[in-house]
This record gives sequence, C-alpha cells and structure tokens, in this order.
Amino acid sequence: MGEVTELKGQQPACQTDDGAGATCACAAAGGLEDLYSVPVDRRVMVIGGGICGITAAIDLGNADYRVVMVERLPSVGGRMLQLSETFPTLDCAQCTLTPRTVESGQHPHVTLKTCCEVVGLSGEPGNFRVRVRQNKTYVDWSKCTGCGTCIQKCPTKSYALFERDAGRMTAIYTLSPQAVPNKPVIDADRCRYLTKGKCGVCAKVCPVDAIDYEQQESYFEVEVGAIIVATGFDVYDWKTKMPELGGGRLPDVIDGLTFERYLSASGPTAGRMVRPSDGVEPKEIVFIQCAGSRNPELHKSYCSKVCCMYTAKHARLYKHKVHDGQVYIFYIDIRSTGKGYEQFIQQSVSEEGIIYLRGRAAKVFQEGKKIMVQGADTLTGKKIEIAADLVVVAAALVPNEGAEELAEILGLTCNKDGFFVEEDYKLSPVDSGSRGIFIAGCCQGIKDIADTVAQGSAAASKAQVFLSTIRRQKKQAV
Repeated sequence: MGEVTELKGQQPACQTDDGAGATCACAAAGGLEDLYSVPVDRRVMVIGGGICGITAAIDLGNADYRVVMVERLPSVGGRMLQLSETFPTLDCAQCTLTPRTVESGQHPHVTLKTCCEVVGLSGEPGNFRVRVRQNKTYVDWSKCTGCGTCIQKCPTKSYALFERDAGRMTAIYTLSPQAVPNKPVIDADRCRYLTKGKCGVCAKVCPVDAIDYEQQESYFEVEVGAIIVATGFDVYDWKTKMPELGGGRLPDVIDGLTFERYLSASGPTAGRMVRPSDGVEPKEIVFIQCAGSRNPELHKSYCSKVCCMYTAKHARLYKHKVHDGQVYIFYIDIRSTGKGYEQFIQQSVSEEGIIYLRGRAAKVFQEGKKIMVQGADTLTGKKIEIAADLVVVAAALVPNEGAEELAEILGLTCNKDGFFVEEDYKLSPVDSGSRGIFIAGCCQGIKDIADTVAQGSAAASKAQVFLSTIRRQKKQAV
C-alpha cells in the first residue's frame, strides 16, 4: 500500500512498497494543485456523490469555494441515476440528473475523486486533514480516453451491478452510459486475467496502453476547512432476511429498485416490461409494501417514507406499458405527505384502476408459472390469494454500507438504525454536533429527492457560514 510523501503545492506522490515512486491515481486525474492554491478556509470536502452531494458541491463551487467530492463508486450520480421516472411529476430521472453530474465533473472549482474512501481524519474544525484511500481500478485514468474499446471487446459477461442483476455487464465496465467520469474500471473478482492469469484482451486492444493489472491502492491527504457527509442509502437485505417473500429463490420476485431498471428506457430491456424468468409480459402484478419497514420485532422499526409513493409510481408506469394489466398493492397505511403526493395516489386508483389491499402479504411461493401471494384484507377481514406473474417488494431502505465506520472516523454519532444523528432535528437538521462537519440527505434519515436536494443546499450554506466565521476569527486574531 502506498503512503503519501508530499501533500501541498503539487500532486501527492505515493511511495509503493517496493520503493518505486508512483503517482497516485487520484492525483493523476488532476485538480489538487488548484485546491491547494486557495486558503484552507475556502476548501470543503463532500463525502458522497449522489444528488445530495452533487447539489452541495455545485452550490459551494458557485460560491467560489474549492470542493473535493469523494465517492466510493467509479462515477457520481448515486441511486437517482438508477431510477426511471420520479414522482409525482413522472419526469425522467436521468434527464433531470445528468446535467448536474456533468456540471459537477466540469465545474472548475469541483474536483471529483471516485473509487475513493475516507479512512482517517485529524486536525481541528476549520483545518481538517482528511486521509483518503484510492482503491484499485486497474485502469490508468490519466491515460484513458474513455473510448470504450476495452468494454466492447471484453469476453467476460456477468450480472450488472448498476442494473441490479437485471442485465449483464463485462468485467471491465462503467456503471452506466452516462457515467461521470466516463472511465472504466475492472472488477477483479470477475476478470479472467486477475483471477486465472488468462485473457488480457482489454490490455491488448487499449489504444493508449491504459490497462494496469499491477495497480496498487494508494493514499492521499487533503486539508479542508469543513466536511459535508452525504453517503446516501442502500436497500435492506430482504432476500436473506425475509425468506417468506421468496427472495433469492424465485426469479419473479424482485425489489423496487430492480423494477426501476426494467421500467427505464436505458435499462436492460429498453423499457419493455417483462417477467425475469422467461421474458414474458406480466399481466398481473403484486406490489408488497413495508417489506422490512415498520416491523420492530423482526426487522426495522421505522417507516422508509418514500415507498408508498414509489410503489404508486411503479404501478402507474406499469399500466402505461401494459394497458390490460392488473395491479394489486398490499399496504399497511398510505403515507403521502409531500406536495402533490396525495393527488398522485388518488389518480393511481381513479385513473389506472389499481387495487389497494390493506394488510401484509404473509407468504409468497411458486405454483407452476405463477407466483402465489397469500395475505389478508384487514378492512374486510377476508383472506386473499392472488396468482401473479410478477411480485415487486418495497424493501426497507437503510444507511449505506460503511456508514458506522465513517461515523467512527469522523467522530459522529449514529442511532440504533445506523443513520447519522443531527444536533437538533428541528433547528439544526444538517449540523452533526461536531463543529465543521455537516450531514445531509438519506444518511441522516430516508427522504425523497426534493428534501434530499434541499438538505444538500442547506449543508452547503451551513459550511459557508462556518468558514466565514473561521476567516473572521483569523482576521480578529491578526
């Protein structure tokens, strides 16, 4: 593993274990020189490259602050980039988000550091020193032009991470066609060369010799005045923890995020609605809400907040594609609290003929080519059994992987569910309680896109106020 030998005034030079000098991959991408040309109290690190982190970074950049955005994945955009349309307006998610991802990548004051993770923090508020690990990509991004030849020629194909296993991808890949930065990485677990010493096609066809199978992890440090944490959310592991729903055993039982990829025009089926097991168009579909949410005895006690709305969105989009299809939704309560949300739910029932059944689905199993869903309607007191072609589970949403480890590094507090705890829920919702560190978006608690964006801007504003205070104190001291 590399160690940083130089920090300021130039690109960090990493020293590898064998003593050979190697330029850190993150520094090779450029940007840190500009960062060090301004005072520390005008530098901010944003951890997380979803819509919340992007919003905060762009707001700060537009205010003439220098920003380093650290993202664990190879490109920015987060979960929103996986969505088809967004409620309640049914706008195209990628059409809304892509201009912002591009702006974050091209902004003169924003430096993207993808495939990176924060591993250490020292210093004090207003003068933090953040240690970041640059993970291996096996591609020299300083040489790579993003031509895509390696991806086209790679013979190894497996389930795609971005498509939620609904599609397939090669061992060398970008997360999506709209990836920012649009540079590929190699999945070491699937690459034949890295696992078996065979193949090496990508290195042979690369026109700029950018493939580096010997690449190692490296580290760099950045001095910043403030930090914004926007690490987002993940989907509850319902397949393992809720076997009664058939997760992992029944291919035609999927979660809502996977369903988004089937709905999307840029998804694996180009927006054509199919049943995963055989590609047949499903005519009857059952949605199960609160799968893992609001169940303190076995799973998560909290409401995941957005599930009622995105399930209604899924049902409407399905009906737009399969006009003669029938939709059933098992629910506990309908929680539609945002602007225009209740109207959206009512339209789903009155205009699309969607049937809501109040009660939990108790059991899901295969019978022939059908997926049998057994439950009860608590309003009528009757047991219900539906023979469905496809079942979509609205699984609980949880903090992103590594949130508790990051909290320990940054000195933050998490609640029992793993979400970061704010200083005061009403009056200081983006203050972490640690001076100079702010939290925003779904890492603080699940919220919709509108509230997430609002918190991203709020955190950017709070960071500016904090750094202005630091500058004023410095002037007074002088």
